[in-house]
Amino acid sequence: MMTINEFNFAGKKAIVRVDFNVPLDENGKITDDTRIRGALPTLKKILADGGSLILMSHMGKPKGKVNPKLSLGQIREDVEKALGVAVAFAPDCAKAAEQAAALKSGEVLLLENLRFYPEEEGKPVGVEKGTPEFDEAKKAMKESQKEFAKTLASYADVYVNDAFGTAHRKHASTAVIADYFDENSKMLGLLMEKEVVAIDNVLKNAQHPFTAIIGGSKVSSKLAVIKNLLDKVDNLIIGGGMGFTFIKAQGGSIGESLHEDDLMPEALGVMAAAKEKGVNLSLSVQTVCGNEFSNDSPQQVVDIFHIPDGWEGMDAGPKSLENWKKIILESKTILWNGPVGVFEFDNFAHGTGEIAKYVAQATQENGAFSLVGGGDSVAAVNKFGLADKVSYVSTGGGAMLEAIEGKILPGVAAIKG
Repeated sequence: MMTINEFNFAGKKAIVRVDFNVPLDENGKITDDTRIRGALPTLKKILADGGSLILMSHMGKPKGKVNPKLSLGQIREDVEKALGVAVAFAPDCAKAAEQAAALKSGEVLLLENLRFYPEEEGKPVGVEKGTPEFDEAKKAMKESQKEFAKTLASYADVYVNDAFGTAHRKHASTAVIADYFDENSKMLGLLMEKEVVAIDNVLKNAQHPFTAIIGGSKVSSKLAVIKNLLDKVDNLIIGGGMGFTFIKAQGGSIGESLHEDDLMPEALGVMAAAKEKGVNLSLSVQTVCGNEFSNDSPQQVVDIFHIPDGWEGMDAGPKSLENWKKIILESKTILWNGPVGVFEFDNFAHGTGEIAKYVAQATQENGAFSLVGGGDSVAAVNKFGLADKVSYVSTGGGAMLEAIEGKILPGVAAIKG
């Protein structure tokens, strides 16, 4: 596989799949430019070599229709400022051949939102699933997706995928387009390479003790991840809303806490498997409760098995954090995905903030390798100024989870083979 550092882009047009799906305020202004900054090393390497850039990305979920509020034209000036060179804009990503052909060395063209075309995601629009019409539409869409990818590929000599956040999707711009470039003309960007190496470090080269911290609201969204990790970790910390399914499955009283009754047998199965494999499964033992789902709710700290009626667990209690701190600080490899409380409410974000501090401390003081991924986990290390105190912060929550599940990521496979 060709690597970006081996390749000389002089005189070449490179079409780069970036993840510029950045958050915007009501005025269309960027509130967090992390994703743009993350792509800069790849983009600047291509320009420094004497290549030209065609940037393609999605923004939001326009579902195959043009939506001005999700136009990448809103961020053109921000991209221009970040790169330090003029950036032209193509208002239709599928009709940019002339603009692409006119690009000279060192010039940059930003394409309009790929998802304004349903062919990008490859999903039939306006047809009901499970019908014969849907099957026909799906078949036709697959061919249309290939044509769309072929059009995008025709703009450039080289394809670079630097959008790890979409690497788990087999979209036109993340996987299908790679078919139209030979093996020496397609490669992972520097950000993608870092992500792949970081995940490999955790899943294939982990030093022990290896601890995974899995939080979030639902067991159903991370059950496959948890099961796969049981064969790799020494300690598995399960926090956040998903923990209450485990507590109720054991006969605990969880009040109004979030849980999934249908997954209680699975929760018990995970506990039995952990015991059988010698994995230390650590659940919360104490919780901070509220009697309404709001930041200003009254609070009380209770034993996790005895939450009063009308109250719900909303953050990890002091005893839980004490247990988890000891486990984390003794670890040599740490994977963290998901909050251990209702992180969006400041008054219930303490536990998640403490986890961020423990992970940073283990990394800085004890030499642990730490990988943090998932929206709220990343927000936590950023909020407390700890992003540079952990080993790696992943830009792709969903892609990271699927990689941890053991799935092949289409965006990586399309280049690596």
